[in-house]
Amino acid sequence: MNGADNLYSRFVYWSKILLPLAALALLSTLFLFAKGRGGDGDLPYAEIEAIAQDNLLAGPNFAGVTDEGAQFSISAEVARPDPDGSQAFLIDQIKADLVTTDGLSVEISAGQGRINPGTRVAELSALARLSTSNGYDMETTGLIADFNAGQITSTGPLEVHAPFGSLTAGGVSIMQGKNGAGSQIIFNAGVRLVYQPKP
Repeated sequence: MNGADNLYSRFVYWSKILLPLAALALLSTLFLFAKGRGGDGDLPYAEIEAIAQDNLLAGPNFAGVTDEGAQFSISAEVARPDPDGSQAFLIDQIKADLVTTDGLSVEISAGQGRINPGTRVAELSALARLSTSNGYDMETTGLIADFNAGQITSTGPLEVHAPFGSLTAGGVSIMQGKNGAGSQIIFNAGVRLVYQPKP
């Protein structure tokens, strides 16, 4: 009986040593095989270092109220400090919403841009799109959105689908009315209208 106890004690003693070592060996081989030889998903060390040094802000968004009481919100996929040393940020995949006090809603999207949080002015480029709640869909090469004044101005020509047809123009200004006046959408610089009456 004493010999059996000794054999069992020795078995328990060596199990306490060998089993953790075996588990450690299994884990190490698992990590080695998981690493493999590398593939398309691997990032070179230089790229990782560049990403780490780049000051990026993922998914920034902020909201506020214009001087006349309109509500706005701005979001982007990525923002990074403007290298010119100003307080501005370079932004990618921008979305902005402006709702004026008289109920006009303007949705804006653009591929790239620059925004200064201090002045609350955004310069949007790389095909900017606007959509208004009263039925105007517009595409242009660039926009300046002044969220303090609640004013949006195109920096180039645009194509418009309107409730009454389609038109092209050299520019557009969307301005919030002051002192209770309604918002205005003003097309300028060589406006050409194709009127399509509703049946």
